[in-house]
Amino acid sequence: MGNVLLIGFGNPGRLDDGLGPALADAIEKLNVDGVDVDSNYQLTVEDASEVSNHDVVIFADASVNCGEPFTFTQIQPKVDISFTTHSIDPESVLGLAYQLFSAKTKGYVLAIRGYEFNEFGEKLSGQAQNNLLDAITFIEKALRKKEF
Repeated sequence: MGNVLLIGFGNPGRLDDGLGPALADAIEKLNVDGVDVDSNYQLTVEDASEVSNHDVVIFADASVNCGEPFTFTQIQPKVDISFTTHSIDPESVLGLAYQLFSAKTKGYVLAIRGYEFNEFGEKLSGQAQNNLLDAITFIEKALRKKEF
């Protein structure tokens, strides 16, 4: 595998919804060779252009129902693309990269289990912090070895 893009998304102002950006921040500080890191509140159609410039993309986000502490799954590009001005899912971003830019990018979702989403505040719950640490350990190893 060549170059990798990790996109962490979610709202850090909504407690555990900030897990994706927190993971992106931690990975960016590791400065892993061949890994680009991006972070935002949500995915956008414009992300497809950047995705198309990479061999692998990993979308990191909080989840209310994935297995603990996280799940890591390969995704396929979605051909039937639908989105609103407020959100687009990882499969659709990958689908746009394929359709618009003839990308061959492999896509993965790293879903980190979160617990507290209904309040405002820029902190992670204790269990979400533990899950984040486990996810960082896992993804750092995969990024350094380029094994997914």
